[in-house]
Amino acid sequence: MGTNIKIFSGNANRPLAEQIAKAYGIPLGATEHKKFQDGELWVKYNENVRGADVFLVQPTNSPSDNLIELLIMVDAARRASAERITAVIPYFGYARQDRKDQPRVSITAKLVANLLTTAGADRVLTMDLHAPQIQGFFDIPLDHLYSSTIFCDYFRRKKIPDLVVMAPDVGGIRMARAYAKRLEAPLAVVDKRRPAANQAKAVNVIGEVDGRNVLIVDDLVDTGGTLVEAVQAIKKKGAKKIYAACTHAILSGKAAERIQACEELEELAVTDTVWIPEEKRVPKLQILTVANLFAEAIRRIHNNESISILFD
Repeated sequence: MGTNIKIFSGNANRPLAEQIAKAYGIPLGATEHKKFQDGELWVKYNENVRGADVFLVQPTNSPSDNLIELLIMVDAARRASAERITAVIPYFGYARQDRKDQPRVSITAKLVANLLTTAGADRVLTMDLHAPQIQGFFDIPLDHLYSSTIFCDYFRRKKIPDLVVMAPDVGGIRMARAYAKRLEAPLAVVDKRRPAANQAKAVNVIGEVDGRNVLIVDDLVDTGGTLVEAVQAIKKKGAKKIYAACTHAILSGKAAERIQACEELEELAVTDTVWIPEEKRVPKLQILTVANLFAEAIRRIHNNESISILFD
């Protein structure tokens, strides 16, 4: 691959894209974005991308305009003869519908993978997929980054004594185990039941937390219900200070207020994979940037170097 690399951004999280470009050492590419009165989106590249290695930064969290805008940007770059197009998706939306768990429903994670491929993306760069098997839904290369390296450095600097790493449910054990290994801490898990979508009920705590400080880790925080339930269940088991680290801060509805009101929670660390509005930046929220990690991954992709070595 030549030296002609360009980084562009959609409207979903332009501040992160600007930080990634700055960390890489190049200006963010010039684009023009419009929305017609009927809601249709329009995108134009205001600079030449012919023969360029193009990276498009756009998380696909709600609203669906973010996904459509990314598809339009991919298609426009392909039609403008970009040599290679990488969709940089810090948060991969629609990933929670990753299997057909009841009749007559869509597997949206696979649908989005097909849409990106059909639009013309040559590869995808993302972080902390909701389920690792989603990588297999793609027929193009996918590079998967892990926020654990950022969070572990952050909490290691805090020097929290008697730390236990907690998975908020059985599905999060693999992620929690990676944190526990890096932080040299024991592992525990909350046995959770989900009676309905966006509802969670903590049933039991598996592991020793009495008299220990606890770090709950998860890939995302949406309504905050799962997190608050887990925190309260752990506190009842005798835990001392309770911290949490969630990569993607979706914070739907009253999630930010719910988290701030949870007296048992000391702090929630999140990343800037999605843009967090000012009104949701409550005092208990600590936002860590992923810009440097994404910039390094982009550099390695451009130079055809290993990315997995970043996490060895």
